[in-house]
Amino acid sequence: MERSMEKIRVEGLYKIFGPNPQKAMRLLGQGADKESVHEKTGMTVGVDNASFSIEAGEIFVIMGLSGSGKSTIVRLLNRLIEPTAGKVFVDGQDVTAMSHDELVTFRLHNMSMVFQSFALMPHLNVLDNAAFGLELAGVGREQRYDRARESLAQVGLAGWEESYPRELSGGMQQRVGLARGLAVDPDILLMDEAFSALDPLIRTEMQDELVKLQEEQKRTIVFISHDLDEALRIGDRIAIMEGGRVVQVGTPEEILQNPADDYVRAFFRGVDPTGVISAGDIARDSYPTVIKSKQGSLRAVHEIISGSDRDYAYILDTKRRFLGVVSADSIGECMERGAADAPIDQAFIEGAQTVNATDNMQVILPLVASRHYPVPVVDDEGRYRGVVSKNRFLRTLHRTEQEMADSV
Repeated sequence: MERSMEKIRVEGLYKIFGPNPQKAMRLLGQGADKESVHEKTGMTVGVDNASFSIEAGEIFVIMGLSGSGKSTIVRLLNRLIEPTAGKVFVDGQDVTAMSHDELVTFRLHNMSMVFQSFALMPHLNVLDNAAFGLELAGVGREQRYDRARESLAQVGLAGWEESYPRELSGGMQQRVGLARGLAVDPDILLMDEAFSALDPLIRTEMQDELVKLQEEQKRTIVFISHDLDEALRIGDRIAIMEGGRVVQVGTPEEILQNPADDYVRAFFRGVDPTGVISAGDIARDSYPTVIKSKQGSLRAVHEIISGSDRDYAYILDTKRRFLGVVSADSIGECMERGAADAPIDQAFIEGAQTVNATDNMQVILPLVASRHYPVPVVDDEGRYRGVVSKNRFLRTLHRTEQEMADSV
């Protein structure tokens, strides 16, 4: 994804549950961990010195095992739980310094939360459940119903407005919960294990629905999950938590290729790297490139290839958009025909194909395996990013699999 401005910044955030949190804080400052603090004080470390930032418009997944602090940290973002220490900034505004009234207004207009439990009111129909947050915010009946209908349509529930929760499946009830969160049109959507209670098939459908909505609206979404497959499926970036600490933050590709420690490595054990690592991650600008000009000379390009100890060169325009591939042999054949001054296009290898930088290794494998030249990688505008060779592909696969084997 293209990164934009910072939306949320967390600085040195702590949460201690217990009667004397400062005592626990002192122990943490002396190097104690969550377990030893509990043994010595009986208090529980929920979050331990968490610092990270979340970009506007990304799906940021926070994951970890039970008790790692992931659900606590999402409630610290909107102060459903008060922090023991640290700061949370949203658009540069310090949420931890807000008064009660400021915080209520902030929650109503800037953040919505979708929980694991559907939390629908059984005596209200679908429309009223979806409009409930707007009613709390004091939005007029007609306006809140219009917005609730729009949000229900976004999650595929148009026509179900007059139904009651008991008449809906679990997946449909969760869609109502999501619609309620969307109806207030928040900048930030907090989702705490929102799909965990759903059957696997419905859960996958809801994940797809969320990604589709995100493509259309580009909200900032903080998604809590304990499911690695879910995190890989929807997350732009992932934060891994252990014992209240944020151990690592990065894209799925970054974490898979460079796990911070054995805990993270074990978390990713068994993940098929070809479904996570993208062409852009493994592309290398290791072959000669030539900017095509009106005076382009086959002989000059041949000299460039010969001097590079490579068999191929990649021809680009002045904006570095990919045009074609040439080889020493294809140029040699043109020169043998007496066409040394012909346009470089004459030597292009026929049928050369590119892959997109966002394509994963599974997608590009057939092309990489079937081409005798390294496959060119381009971005969405067709700009050249480098190449993926068979050797590079296999070395990446071997290194990742070896790391996984070493962690067993």
